[in-house]
Parts: sequence; C-alpha cells; structure tokens
Amino acid sequence: MKPIGTFDYIVVGAGSAGCVLANRLSADPRNKVLLLEAGGRDTYPWIHIPAGYFKTIGNKRTDWCDETEPVPGLNGRRLRWPRGKVLGGTSSINGLVYIRGQAADYDTWQQHGCAGWSFADVLPYFKKAEDQERGADDYHGVGGPLAVSNMRHRRALCDAYVAAAQELQIPANGDFNGSSQEGAGYFQLTMRNGLRCSAAVAYLRPARQRANLTIITDASVERLTLDGRRACGVIIRQSDGLAVARAEGEVVLCAGTVGSPQILELSGIGRPDELARLGIAVRQASHEVGENLQDHLQVRNTYLCSRPTLNNDVNDVWRKLAIALDYGLRRRGPMTMSAGQVAIFTRSTPAVDRPDIQFHILPFSASSPGRGLDRFPAFMASICQLRPQSRGRVTLRTADPAQPPAIQPNYLAADHDRQVQVASVRLSRRLAAAAALKPFIVRELAPGPTIDSDADILDWVREYAVSIFHPVGTCRMGNDTASVVDTRLRVRGVEGLRIADGSIMPSLVSGNTNAPIIMIGEKAADLILEDRRATPTARD
Repeated sequence: MKPIGTFDYIVVGAGSAGCVLANRLSADPRNKVLLLEAGGRDTYPWIHIPAGYFKTIGNKRTDWCDETEPVPGLNGRRLRWPRGKVLGGTSSINGLVYIRGQAADYDTWQQHGCAGWSFADVLPYFKKAEDQERGADDYHGVGGPLAVSNMRHRRALCDAYVAAAQELQIPANGDFNGSSQEGAGYFQLTMRNGLRCSAAVAYLRPARQRANLTIITDASVERLTLDGRRACGVIIRQSDGLAVARAEGEVVLCAGTVGSPQILELSGIGRPDELARLGIAVRQASHEVGENLQDHLQVRNTYLCSRPTLNNDVNDVWRKLAIALDYGLRRRGPMTMSAGQVAIFTRSTPAVDRPDIQFHILPFSASSPGRGLDRFPAFMASICQLRPQSRGRVTLRTADPAQPPAIQPNYLAADHDRQVQVASVRLSRRLAAAAALKPFIVRELAPGPTIDSDADILDWVREYAVSIFHPVGTCRMGNDTASVVDTRLRVRGVEGLRIADGSIMPSLVSGNTNAPIIMIGEKAADLILEDRRATPTARD
C-alpha cells in the first residue's frame, strides 16, 4: 500500500462537520491535519446555485444515491436516500435551510446523560459558526464562517400561508432560531450574496492554503488501522489502488449516519454476531453501532392553484430565460430559492407541549419525482413529524467496503408516528381552508377529497411518504456503557478515535439537521483541542 504520510489528526469525510474540524484543528500550524473525502471537489456549478439541489440530488457526481431496504411501514417501498458525495457533503446538495431545532431537544440530551450538551452549552457554538445577516443578539453571532441570510425571493402565496396560520392561532415568527421556534414565517438560508454557503465554502476555502492541511478527494476510507485497541490510521481506496495514512493523535470519523457505522463495522467495531456473520474479526464489541436510526418522514399535500406558480415559470421558455437573467445579474429570483420558502412549526394536537410537526411550503409541485415540475399551476405543503419514535438501523451487507450498507429506517413502526402523520394531514387541510388561502386554492389534488377517513389517510401516507433526508443516531452519544461514543465523542473501547457527525445524536432534533451538525463539528474541535492541552505530547 502507498503511504500518504503521518498526521496529528485524520478527519474522515468533508461534510458539514468534517469541514469544520479540518478548519479548526489546522488553525494551529503545529497540527498536521489530513481531510479525506470520498467524493470530488465542489466545482460543479449547480452546487453553488441555491436552487441547484434539483440538479445535484440523485446525481452520482455529487450524491451517493443510496436506497433503503423495503420499508414494511411504507408498503414495502424502497426510498431514495440522498447523501452528499463531494466537498461539503450534504451541505453542498441540501435545501439550504438553516434551522437549529428547539432548545428542549438539547436539554433532553442532557437530561438523558449527555452532560455538556444542553441548549445553554451548545448555543455558543451555533453563534460561533454564524455570520448572521440580521446582526448579533442573544441567539445569533456575526463574523463566523457560515453565512445565514434572509430569503431573497418571496411569493404572495407564501405570505398567504403565514396569514392562514394566524387564522388557526399559530403565531407569526420572524426567527425560528431565536427565543421560540413555534409559528409561521420565512426560513433563513445558508447563503451569501445569492450563492450557497456550504460547509466547504464556509470552512475549507479560508483554510485550504494552509501548509499543515492536506485535503484529498476521491479517497474512500475502507477501514481503520488499529494497534491493539488504539486507532492509528486509515486504509484508503483511490483510483490507483490502496493507500495508508497514519495518525499520531486521533482519527475523527465525520462520514455521516450511514458512513461512520459502516467504517466502524468494517474495522471490527460493532455487534459481534453481525461481524462474525460477515467474517470480520471483532476488535471491539459495540452493540449499538448502526442502531437507533431516526429520520424525518414527509408527506406532500398538493393543491391546484388559481394563480401562476413556479411551475408556470419553469415551463415557459421566456419566463425561464428571465429567471436566469435575474439571477445572473442580481443574484435574486427563484434560483435563490431553498427547498421550501415558508415554514410552520406547530403542534399536531393541543395536548402536545411543543411543536412536533414542521411544514415546508413549496410554491411548485412535482407529481412524478425526477420528471421536473408539473405543467399546471400547483403547489405543495410538505409536512414532517419532528420527533418520530420509530427506530431503524444501518448494517453491512458484506465485508466488501465497495458495497453500500443496508439501510432500514423502519418508518411508521411506532403507532404514535402513524397518529401524528394522520393528524398532520388533517391540519394541512384546515390551513388550506383558511380565508387567506381562498384566492389561491382551487382544490386539493393529493391526497384528494376521497381520502378522508383516518385509515384512508394512513394508507395514502404509506404509499406516498418519502424521506426529507435528515438521518441521525447510528453512533449514539451517551454516558451509559452501551452508547457508541461518550459525551466527549470518544468511541468507547478504542483510543484515539472519535465521531463527530449526525450519527452521534441520541435523538433527532426538531428541524433540519445541517446547522446542528455544523455545531457538533465546532464543539468536537474544542473537545479535541482541550484534551490535547490536558495531555501534552513531546511536540507541545
């Protein structure tokens, strides 16, 4: 195997957290840092155009293009599971939405044994990362690497949805990342001057010229190298064969909710019975590797609209040209849109103590995924349950690192989740019946008026629900010995190895996951550097 060299830190995966770690760890010129990314560089132009996620999701140039196992709760359907395979990871192909979740999400982590991860503990890291267009306050920071901006394109339909929510006693909310998440309003986006601000743009661009930071793309990590119970490096697959890199300090897995447990298991860290089945020698028993998988499942209520929507714009050559010109000259218009303009965070029933469902209001519709927007005026209200109780798993199919693992999200396994999905569809219909939306809505197209009983609604959900691409939890953090990592993100039973990505979340946060994973990267960097200072080496 070709030797790449010896480094203080090896970061595996240049996604939302990996880019943060590469920047923060290499800020000290004494730290020699290697960042490895299985995908390529972020040179594909559509990455940087906000609406370009239409071109990057499902594109093998930028997406792993994973697919789930047949999901029993969804009538045995397999779902597409986009996952970024490019510098920036999923932050380079996602919908740009900047949502942190609710303070109670993080306080719950702490209450369940994750000391140091309460909202008060993590808020400074959100603020540290942020360059907030609106300025600094108790909840927001300025001067950080990550641009957070207001929506640059608004539509009357979306304004009407905010008004409709108020008719249902759901308050208007101008800042979902402030004192309260509950309410209706416009998203903020990870965007600067009309261009996507991915983790690669925010964190790698300022650091890539550092002499002590090596970034290697098109380099898939097959497994860790272990010396006894210490991680001492990685085996890498490149186009010209295998290579090895050595870590004198630590290896940090940032390969995501699918990739991190896959690498652990390929390295002999996981459930002994699973490893034995595949002929992999057990180096450290860790029964929860790959377990505890959680994700947001969405359904899309679709409505025929009496006024033109984005469907009309993109299906008319002259309007399409005008949109391109507006973006090219002013960085404004529909090409700056995210995967949703307006959000509504609310409660599925009055008995719930905090918002448990999220709406993404999309001023367009797509009846057939992958075939472009519909050719008639329509829009969608996408709804997801924020804190599902169903749990799935990620497991190896074979011991071949080139084969994707088996992903079983197990959606709708819990009765509570089924109840919330039905309640959310009914709430969507009450919103659509509000006076503010009467000038816009002609009729409901999906589920449609014949789908009315709870049983029929649930059947429709089973047939049409899809992932909203927020998987977490497969390398759970905790203070119990069964957890995969401790509260300092160290893998139990293996020295010199940490995990810092969405897989460490004990439970799914109430919203989109990019901002929380960037926060995890920021906090992980501090934990690593704190521990380095506490145990100085000869170099120090």
